[in-house]
Amino acid sequence: MVLYEANFIKLSQLVPDFFERTGTSVSRSAGDCDLHLGIEARSRYTSQVRLSYRFADSDSKWVAEPDLLAKVYRDARMVEVRSWVYPDRHPLLRELGARYFRPLDLCWSRNIMLSKWLDYLLECGHKFPVQSRVSA
Repeated sequence: MVLYEANFIKLSQLVPDFFERTGTSVSRSAGDCDLHLGIEARSRYTSQVRLSYRFADSDSKWVAEPDLLAKVYRDARMVEVRSWVYPDRHPLLRELGARYFRPLDLCWSRNIMLSKWLDYLLECGHKFPVQSRVSA
């Protein structure tokens, strides 16, 4: 649970207004690829968020890589990776995927990867600016 809490803190640094944010946003950093954020679902206590880079493939279609889907628990102040889709293009990734396929192994490795990726994104200077609020 400490890992989930640490990921919540890091995500809050990356997206300061996370619980007020809607739709999709892009963070740009001079030293990294554009980072895409999408709020896919929201309820009173949880939100579902997708983080990814996007690349054009050989057919000029957009490919999200990695394609991370996480559940954010507002009341518990935790983030849990629900899925992390990435193609196994690299032989080492295929080998690790075959070795660590049990649910607990997958859960642990995904959340460790999120922690390391959030560290990297923050070091690169990524931060989603606070969305302006439209007054009615």
